Amino acid sequence: MNRQRQRLRLWLLAVGGAGLAALLVAACLDLPHFGGRRHPYGERAVQASLDRHTANTIASVNFDQRAYDTLGEMSILFAAVLGCVVLLRQARDEHRATPEPVDAGRPVRRYALIVLPVALVTGLYVIAHGQLSPGGGFQGGVVAATALHLLYLGADYRALERVRPLAVPETSDALAVCSYLVLGLAGVLTGTAFLSNTLLPYGTFNTLSSGGTVPLLNAAIGMEVASAVVVLLAHFLDQAVEIEEEHGR
Repeated sequence: MNRQRQRLRLWLLAVGGAGLAALLVAACLDLPHFGGRRHPYGERAVQASLDRHTANTIASVNFDQRAYDTLGEMSILFAAVLGCVVLLRQARDEHRATPEPVDAGRPVRRYALIVLPVALVTGLYVIAHGQLSPGGGFQGGVVAATALHLLYLGADYRALERVRPLAVPETSDALAVCSYLVLGLAGVLTGTAFLSNTLLPYGTFNTLSSGGTVPLLNAAIGMEVASAVVVLLAHFLDQAVEIEEEHGR
């Protein structure tokens, strides 16, 4: 029985691999020649970002021209964090113990407390200016979430738990995913297309209000990434610091 299952899995893997290989070969055969001076996709992407008053072309690609792909990336992160939460939940043979204080030393503690607000503001700044300059919701969300955990080094684990109650990032993570979907469905309700950048005026070029729906989608991604990373790190820290087995670690 086990051998039959193994053979079936190998056949499925072979069929899927062959199909993927055929698609990759077909795509590579249709690629432009290396070293060419003409890059039509880049030219079209830049022109589309300028037409919709988005100074950062990468943000225009992520949240306008290929916003559906970004939805897939966000869904992958959401599903991955959800899976980690399920796997790292407290088991029946585990209990919570008083976490031991971190002996990081005064210089490290002092530096962590000084850098924490600076890093947090930097992360929020990167999110807010995603449509104007390099960066955006993905990068800024990671910076903001990791900056918050400097409190673990600067103070202790209990202080970190008081600052980031898990119910808040878990709720904001779900709300961020829903807000991205709602913005996409709003385009359908207005008679255009899902995630179409036609809901809002494009505004003045190179300002915070420019880009139409790009700043809103970027903010939703920033909130989702920051919340997801906070939840992920919280459960890993719980396993490493607080949760113990009944008969030892």
